[in-house]
Amino acid sequence: MLQLQELISYFENSALADNIRENDLLFPLIESVHVVSICLVVGSILVVDLRLLGLASLDRSVSRVTGGILPLTWCAFAVAVASGSLMFISNATKYLENGYFIAKLLLICAAGLNMVIFHAISARNQPQWENKARLPLPARLAGGLSILLWISVVACGRWIGFTMRIG
Repeated sequence: MLQLQELISYFENSALADNIRENDLLFPLIESVHVVSICLVVGSILVVDLRLLGLASLDRSVSRVTGGILPLTWCAFAVAVASGSLMFISNATKYLENGYFIAKLLLICAAGLNMVIFHAISARNQPQWENKARLPLPARLAGGLSILLWISVVACGRWIGFTMRIG
């Protein structure tokens, strides 16, 4: 645990973190990039989830929908992680004391786990059902749970800004 605290202190006390914290434009710029990237992540995932639920793109196979949108999702996720990490190091200790921040990280992990379980179990026989309008229950459940988790991630992210105590 001490090594983790030392690592957090190292980043929080770095020149980069100081610049982000002290510059009047840098933190809002990074935060704006983070918000736009999260919008792209959640929006693109929503397209896939709505297809899994049978509510959109019914004329396209699941693999066609995911093949077209997931590259954007992963690029946007990488930008969100990078920008989120920059915001985090600016006040790492305060973020780690914020319950909404912790909840957001746990929800992102849960969304990732949902995706892994879907691909490991539900999507094993995807070629048999991917062209149907009404997909099997496990696929629909994965899509619905994904929507719920990502909306919760966004809500927690929003509440971080309202509950952070800096200074």
